[in-house]
Amino acid sequence: MIAFASRTGNVRYIVSRLQLPAIEIADDVKLTQPFLLFTYTDGLGDVPRIVKEFMERCGAYCQGVIVSGNSNFGHRVFGAAGDALARQWQVPLVRKIDLRGFAEDYEAIRRYYEHGFREERVG
Repeated sequence: MIAFASRTGNVRYIVSRLQLPAIEIADDVKLTQPFLLFTYTDGLGDVPRIVKEFMERCGAYCQGVIVSGNSNFGHRVFGAAGDALARQWQVPLVRKIDLRGFAEDYEAIRRYYEHGFREERVG
């Protein structure tokens, strides 16, 4: 499962292209199964509020983070929400994607989804 948050539509677009099981994060979403978190970066490197709150409810099941950002804001803040989440929840940062990304980004996510995350950390 991919749990995702999208503000501008870039993350939603990528998730639709991945064609993997997914759920959009909302205030009432709670998962009790392993998932990959896919988020955007807010402001200048911040984790979006809705994602922070979701992770407080469900973070124990997170198996990795994918983050979308805009590299035009500079290396220091590009995808910084993903860095912060991976560090805080001690999970892999699977991929940083610039805007809507490229085919190789999508393929890397599919590979990780299909081969990596389910066997590992839960709880």
